[in-house]
Amino acid sequence: MPVKTKTIPILYEDEDVLVINKPAGLIVHSDGRTVEPTVVDWILKKYPKIKGVGENQAVDRSGIIHRLDRETSGALLIVKNQRAFFAIKKQFQKNTVRKVYHAFVYGRVKHDEGVIDRPIARSGANPVLWSATRGRRGEERAAVTDYKVLSRGNDASFLELRPRTGRTHQLRVHLKAINYPIVCDKLYAPKRECLFGFARLALHARALQFIAPSDKEVRVDAPYPVDFSEALKLLNDK
Repeated sequence: MPVKTKTIPILYEDEDVLVINKPAGLIVHSDGRTVEPTVVDWILKKYPKIKGVGENQAVDRSGIIHRLDRETSGALLIVKNQRAFFAIKKQFQKNTVRKVYHAFVYGRVKHDEGVIDRPIARSGANPVLWSATRGRRGEERAAVTDYKVLSRGNDASFLELRPRTGRTHQLRVHLKAINYPIVCDKLYAPKRECLFGFARLALHARALQFIAPSDKEVRVDAPYPVDFSEALKLLNDK
């Protein structure tokens, strides 16, 4: 079902940046092949002066400084001007933007916390996917994820994830590599049953922390969508 962009909540805003709570099912920017609503459409309708902010791209990415996958909900940072773009981009390049994700994963995670330190490259079996296990091919990129178990059920766990690096599909690939793939991940766990009523990837960008161009330290927390809140009740009932 198409996501209505007019329902996007704003979690934080100043003269340089804003943070939204992106709904699951909404893509950040067009892929140039399909026509559907995007976060960029919403940005340009609500903030027309952001048009052209960022790097020149074949596809319009006005205001976009990082991405969330279509099915991932939660905190997404948007820049309003070039000054903010370059200031925030530098923080992403230095991995000083602190990102916190929450996810439901298959299985009872054994350790209460840990570090996944595995390089990521293209999958040898399917070049569309990424891999952090044997058989990967091409250029390997360092990738590190910290995790902590927040709650456990009989057949699933609820985790807090803090990526130290920002690789494509990093959390999904790392969790698959340690045999706890994210619930309802149709790319990396396609044969697994979607638990807790999820119809999309059970991943939520819970918080962002960064330094605004005004030198103010900003931390923004994104409330859970309904499916996450319901899944937490179901997990804790087991």
